[in-house]
Parts: sequence; C-alpha cells; structure tokens
Amino acid sequence: MTAAEMNRARRLLCALQDSIRDTLVAAQARQAATFAKVAAVTAADTIYHVDRLSEAAIMAWFEAHWPRAWPVELVMEGLEDGEPATFPHGTPVAQTRFKCILDPIDGTRSYMYDKRSAWSLAGLAVQRGAKNTLGDIVVAAMTELPTSKQWRADQLSAVRGGGVIAEAVDVRGGGERKKISVRPSPADNFEHGFASLARFFPEGKGLLGAVEEQLWQELGVHGKNGGQLVFDDQYISTGGQLHELIVGHDRMLGDLRPLAYAKLGFSAATLCCHPYDICTALIAREAGCVIEAPAGGALNYPLDTTTPVAWMGYANARLARLVRPALRRVMAANF
Repeated sequence: MTAAEMNRARRLLCALQDSIRDTLVAAQARQAATFAKVAAVTAADTIYHVDRLSEAAIMAWFEAHWPRAWPVELVMEGLEDGEPATFPHGTPVAQTRFKCILDPIDGTRSYMYDKRSAWSLAGLAVQRGAKNTLGDIVVAAMTELPTSKQWRADQLSAVRGGGVIAEAVDVRGGGERKKISVRPSPADNFEHGFASLARFFPEGKGLLGAVEEQLWQELGVHGKNGGQLVFDDQYISTGGQLHELIVGHDRMLGDLRPLAYAKLGFSAATLCCHPYDICTALIAREAGCVIEAPAGGALNYPLDTTTPVAWMGYANARLARLVRPALRRVMAANF
C-alpha cells in the first residue's frame, strides 16, 4: 500500500467506528436494558444483543461506504458459521485486495452493564489468505464506546511508521472533535504504578494470581517497604488495556490465560484473547509501547477469531527488558 492509500484506509476505519459508536450511543437511550441478553454462543465468544446491534451497523456501513475498487474480506465474531463476508458483496476471497479484522465491541461485558467503556477495534492487512498474521496489519483504529454518563469518547488510529493520531469526540451531539496527545509512561520501575496480568474469570484465577505474585517476587517488588507498591486494574477489554498503556495509565499489562488454561486442562476457546481482540497492537507500538509474545518476539498469530493469544505489553522498552528474564523463569516454573 502507498502512504496515501494507508491514510485513506485509516480515515475509513475511523469513519466505520464513528458509525458503530453513534449507533450504540443512540441505542443506549432506547434499549440499554436488553444489551445483556445472550443472542448466540459461537466458537469465538458469547454474543450478546448489544453485539448484534454493532454487527448490523458494520454491514450497512461497508455496503454504503467501502470503496468498490478495494475489495475486502471481513473477519469478525458472528461470521464464523456462515459464508465469508466480502465487499463488494459476493466477491470471492481470492479476489479481495485486503483483509479487515474487527472486534466491533471489545469489552462487551462491562459495557452492557454500563460499568466501563468498551472499544471498537479494526486492523487492515494486504490479503495473503491463510498466511496473514497480526504482523501484516498496516493500518489500525480503535474507538471508545462510552458509558451513558460520558460525553467524551477517544479515538486512536495509526498507519505503520506514521505515529499515532488521537482525537476526543463529543458524543452529546454534533460530533465535535479535538486533537489530544498520548504518551506511554516513561517509568523504569513499577513502584506506585499500575501493572497486572489478566485474570478476568474464575477459571485459572488461582494459578494466574500465583504467577503474578511470583513475578513481583522475582522483580524484587513483592513486600518491598511494607508492600502494596503495585496497583492492579482488571479492565475486561484487550483494546482497553492497550489504551491504558498508550495514554500512560499502566506500565505493564499481559494476558497469559492460554498458558494457564492449557496447564489446567480448560478449553481456551471462549475464555481467551483472540487475534481480533488485539488487532490494534500496531497503535500501541506506534506510540512507543512494546507488545510481544510472553517470552519475547512477535505475535505471529493468524488473522482469525478463534486462536488463543498470549501476550505481554509494556509502556516502554526499559520495562520490557527488566521483566522478560524474570517472566521467562516464572513461566518455566509454572507452565
């Protein structure tokens, strides 16, 4: 893709997510009580009524706005059991130029109870069929889906090598936009800061908690000066976690659930992060964060909705270098 094409694609993904956000903000006022109803259970996740609202908005938007000269395959939850979704509609996948992987609502569980913002996520890669991995994503956008009491929703986007474009959108009407600056934490330690590993559900919570405690012991933080030097925040949204790293709220976040579930013999299918959940890692990297596999290295996962993904995210390279050897020792002892 040329630079001009990537920037056009970035604007398109942002416009798509504007449509999703506005659809859901309007629906909050009319039918928020029905958001939490289960609509379906798929190999990727549990689908709630609120998910169905976003899926319909996506299909309508692509039909109306996606350039016909850019045939694209869509990869998102809710489509696994049907025919491939392509635009223009009916285009054979082999004839598409791009692959767009989406999570329409990442953080559904908190959002549908109006507890915390969810995020709409999208990444675009040049089509390579089954060979596509997360590393192929060259354009990404993530848009906040605010709770009913919020007037501001953030939107972050990036093209590879182009840095991060960040805006705040007033959702009260009119859609006024304002540029904002984002900066990950420059800290070289974890004392008096937020950092944690994901343990959202009862399954695996004990093992994951023990692994994290051992990690802090390895890093010399556990119990130091009476303890309580590292703060925990369980944001049930991979996109939300990336945002917390990007804007400087958290210094380290990670998700080792696939490793824990494999050790415990649990099914990872519906309990883990999947590639569509972390398709906006490009934005975090463009901001200066380190997003990688738990032992270090690239996230070489296919662009699908079902493969379990284990990952670690650090606010900066210094923290990544500090944690990697300790985390490898802890993983070797537990997984």
